[in-house]
Amino acid sequence: MSQCFETKTKYVCLCLQLENNFQTVLMQEKGLRLHTAIAIVVANMVGTGVFTSLGFQVLGIQSVFTLLMLWFVGGIIALCGAFSYGELAASMPRSGGEYHFLSEIYHPAVGFLAGWVSASVGFAAPTALAAMAFGKYLKTVFPDIPEVHFAAGAVLLITLIHANSVYWGSRFHNIFTFIKIALVLVFILSAFFVPHPQAISVLPDAESFALMASPSFAVSLIYVSYAYTGWNAAVYVTSEIENPQKNLPKALLIGTLTVLVMYVLLNFIFLYTVKIDNLKGYLEVGFLSAQQIFGNIGAEVMSVTIALLLVSTMSAMIFVGPRITKRMGEDFKGLRIFAKLSSKQIPLVSMLFQTSLTLLFIYTSSFNQVLTYASFALISITSLTVLGVFVLRYRKPDMPRPYKVWGYPFTPAIFLILNLWTLVYVFLDRPLESSIGIGIMCLGLVFYFVSKEK
Repeated sequence: MSQCFETKTKYVCLCLQLENNFQTVLMQEKGLRLHTAIAIVVANMVGTGVFTSLGFQVLGIQSVFTLLMLWFVGGIIALCGAFSYGELAASMPRSGGEYHFLSEIYHPAVGFLAGWVSASVGFAAPTALAAMAFGKYLKTVFPDIPEVHFAAGAVLLITLIHANSVYWGSRFHNIFTFIKIALVLVFILSAFFVPHPQAISVLPDAESFALMASPSFAVSLIYVSYAYTGWNAAVYVTSEIENPQKNLPKALLIGTLTVLVMYVLLNFIFLYTVKIDNLKGYLEVGFLSAQQIFGNIGAEVMSVTIALLLVSTMSAMIFVGPRITKRMGEDFKGLRIFAKLSSKQIPLVSMLFQTSLTLLFIYTSSFNQVLTYASFALISITSLTVLGVFVLRYRKPDMPRPYKVWGYPFTPAIFLILNLWTLVYVFLDRPLESSIGIGIMCLGLVFYFVSKEK
C-alpha cells in the first residue's frame, strides 16, 4: 500500500504542477515552498462554481446580506476543513489525500471508496459541469449553436490533445490557467467603474437572519461547497512540500482565506451590477454582470473569455482524473485494465473511461443534477475524513501531532454539523440526485470487494 501512495504522488504532483505552472519548482530537492503551496490551493479552488451558481441561489434567497453570508459560511466550512486536514496531514505526512487518510484511519475499503468517488464523479462530473457552462456562455454570443453538442465537442477535443501528448497538453492548459486568474482580477477591479450600479444594501434585517436558518440556505450551500472544492488540494502533495508539518497547515489556511475574500467580493460585484430578478435561474451570471459593466460588445468578449476559463477547468480534470484511476488499476487486479498505458505513457483506457462518464452526464443530466449528486458524494467523503480527527484523537492519543487543529473540538465539529445539515436538506429537497450520489458510493464498495477477491 505504501508503494501505491508513493507512486501515486508522482502523478498527482504532476497534475498539480500543470494547474499552476510550477514545473521547475516541483523538481527542486527542497520541495514546494509555502507561497507555492498556497498558490496550489488558490488555483485549484477558483473555477466553474463561482461563475455559475449565484443565479440558482437567488431563486430561494433575495437578501443581499444573506447571499453574501452564504459565501462567507461556505468559506468558514472550508476553513474548518482546512484546519482539520492540516492536523491529519501533519500527523501522516504522505501524499495521497483522502485515499491515504481514510485507509489509515478506518479501513482500506474506505480509502478505496474515496478513490472511487474521485474516479467516477470527482473528475468526470466537474468536467461535465464546466463543459455545460462552456456551452451556455458561448450561446450568449452565438445563440444558434447547439450548446450540448458544443459542450461534448470541447470535452472530446481536449481529451484528444491530452491523449496525444503530455507536453502539448501542459502548454495548452497553462495558457488557459493564466486567463482564469486574470479574469477574476478584472471582475473584482471592475467594481470601481460600474456606470449604473444597483441600489443594494449589505446590512441585515430580521428576514436576513431567518433565511440563514432556512432549507433554501442549506440547499444553496451545495453550490457554494462545490465552488470551494479544492481547499484540500495541497494535501495531495504533502511529501513534496518543504517542512510539511509547518507549511502545509499554513498553506491550507492562507489559501482558503484568500479565496473566501475573492468569492465574497466577486459575488458582491455580481449583485452590485445586475438586478436580482435578472439573475434568477441564469447560469451565465458572469455574462450578465459584464453586460452592465462593459456594454454588449464587452460582455460578449468577457463571455468568450469565461468560456476559455472553463476550458482550463476541463483540461485540468481530463488530465488529472485518469492518473488516479490508473493508480487504482495498479493496486487492484480486478481493475487492471485501467492501468494500461499507451506508447507515450498516457493512460488511454482510464482517459476513455472518464470521458465516457463525462459525456453520459452531459447528455442525460442537467447542470443542477450533476452538481447535486457529485457534491453529495464529495461532501460525504470529506466529512468522513474530518471525522477521522476525532477517531485518531481517541484511538491514538499519543500519536505525534506537529500541528493540532485550532479550536478543537469545535472546529471539526462545525465542519461536520454544517455539512450534515446541508446533506440532510439536500436529500429531502432532491432525493433522486442524492440517491444517485449514495448509489455511486455503494457501487464503489462493490468494486472494492470484487477487485480484492480477484
